[in-house]
Amino acid sequence: MQKGSAKKAGDEPLVYLVDDDDAVRDALGLLLRSVGLECEVFASALEFLESYDPDRHCCLVADIRMPGLSGLELQQRLNEQRAGIPIVFITGHGDVPMAVTAMKSGATDFVQKPFRDQDLLDRIHKALAQDREQRARRIEEQEIRKRLAVLTPRETEVMQRVVRGQANKVIAMDLGVSQRTVELHRARVMHKLGMRSLAELVNAVGKLDAEAEPPGG
Repeated sequence: MQKGSAKKAGDEPLVYLVDDDDAVRDALGLLLRSVGLECEVFASALEFLESYDPDRHCCLVADIRMPGLSGLELQQRLNEQRAGIPIVFITGHGDVPMAVTAMKSGATDFVQKPFRDQDLLDRIHKALAQDREQRARRIEEQEIRKRLAVLTPRETEVMQRVVRGQANKVIAMDLGVSQRTVELHRARVMHKLGMRSLAELVNAVGKLDAEAEPPGG
């Protein structure tokens, strides 16, 4: 395995490059470093999996056709781990159907050989921007979950019914309490969660539901 510069503290973007061709690894590693991108390069998918750090702000550039574990099989492994790392595949002329399959399974993009350096760099920057957005979303979801954890069981029940669109009067009848009690629970929910409107609450809970969906589905 060949590696780029040592990992830096902080959140500098990192490009993982996986290709079994020595010349390709050397050329692309040089290209990435020439534009100031930190990179780590690997001769096989298994080498990459041993070193992959899911906490890094990163993306993956990988040849789709490799001996041993192929690019598609590597993508499947990462999906099973719910890794969420954006992937840019490098493909040959005959690999376009494979690239389409990869895109349907969640790949960010693919670039076809022979390609212009700038085309690859554009796709890498797009993948890194996607990773940055995903990480910001995860931080927001973690904060929402942290706030939800402080709700009482009854407050949680009221919140779930409110999010489903039930009116206070209906919730009160279902729970066997007064409408005023429901209003108090609802007010406490909004305060504890730091929500200013019903729309904001629905949107926040909806993000958690969307995050629970499996990759590629």
